[in-house]
Amino acid sequence: MKYAANIALLSELQPDYMGFIFYRKSPRYVHGLLSPSIVSNIPGDIKKTGVFVNAPIEEILAMAEMYQLDAIQLHGQEPPALGRELKAKGFVVLKAFHLQSEEDLKNTSAYEDACDFFLFDTPSATHGGTGQKFNWQLLEAYKGTCPYFLSGGIGPEDAETIKNLSTIQPMGIDINSRFEWEPGLKNIEAIKTFIEQLEPTK
Repeated sequence: MKYAANIALLSELQPDYMGFIFYRKSPRYVHGLLSPSIVSNIPGDIKKTGVFVNAPIEEILAMAEMYQLDAIQLHGQEPPALGRELKAKGFVVLKAFHLQSEEDLKNTSAYEDACDFFLFDTPSATHGGTGQKFNWQLLEAYKGTCPYFLSGGIGPEDAETIKNLSTIQPMGIDINSRFEWEPGLKNIEAIKTFIEQLEPTK
């Protein structure tokens, strides 16, 4: 998220998490553009999540304090020790892994006690936001205990497939570029419809 009015509209849909990118090379980079008060005033039941790529802990903590973040998403090659340190400071910690093969899943084992959630995403030189899917079937080989979010190119047309997943069990869905009018500006109606489609049939 990047724009105040758009954030207010999305807040009305009550997502569990709302992300803000603090990676300078991203077109969604928010520091210096978005007033910290806009983020800190988001309803308390929405976890304000800062996304960082190989940032030093001093920078992460400074941004977390300024924007009153609840969760930290590590989207680079951060070591497990960083996740443990952030968890010890009370943050919800998510660690992204970019999957090309089942072999990549082995890298997650060192982070089991360093994160609250994993996030499985598409490999990208730009650290996400590609709009491209990876092969979700790779996750059938995941044997870890850390719950995970499914990410990577998820779009409005995927609602039915996600609702009927049986061989993999994500605890959450991370959506981004395919629900945007432009980087950081979300299509609220598309997100609203997507959420409604994911709700259990009554």
